[in-house]
Amino acid sequence: MENTEKLKNSKEVIAYLVEKFPACFIAEGEAKPLKIGIFQDLAERLTDDPKVSKTLLRSALRQYTSSWRYLHGLKAGMARVDLDGNPGELLTEEHIEHAKQALKESKDRVFASRRASNAAAGKADNADKADKSDKPKKPRRPQPRKVAAPVLTPVNAGELKIEQGVKVVLGKSPMAATIKEITKDDVQVQLQTGMMLRVKFEHLVL
Repeated sequence: MENTEKLKNSKEVIAYLVEKFPACFIAEGEAKPLKIGIFQDLAERLTDDPKVSKTLLRSALRQYTSSWRYLHGLKAGMARVDLDGNPGELLTEEHIEHAKQALKESKDRVFASRRASNAAAGKADNADKADKSDKPKKPRRPQPRKVAAPVLTPVNAGELKIEQGVKVVLGKSPMAATIKEITKDDVQVQLQTGMMLRVKFEHLVL
């Protein structure tokens, strides 16, 4: 018997749309521009589908089209696609500029919030260090001299691009990798070995 349990959130709905309409919706990489009015098409196709409510469908569609990977995919010369992947009208310059602006504003908001969080964490660390400074210090053992490591530059998350070469810092030595997908919270990279990883921005250097 087919499972007809309702989908609970936008993430589940998007995964369901990727499964039902793979020529239109994709799970990874730059998304294809969607046909204007695609919500009506979806509502008609899924009328008898008990798993998806129209309210959640609209919310999921809004989340999908405001994601960084979708906005990255709105470029000159790209055609909008319908549910079956058939190309339609080309993107207008107005829509492309709107996508660029929306992407910039979204990134600015995320990175401003992240800087504020890091600043707050830094103050807490300083306060903790001040408390510890009152305690008697133990004599330090002489440390072996370390060989100077190569200078690595932290990435500017707002300037990252798909297929850009970076280094991933997960262990002692950085590993060369290529960016395959950029989201609000992290980046998917491919190592030289072919392995795909999803890492936070702070683990990337140039």
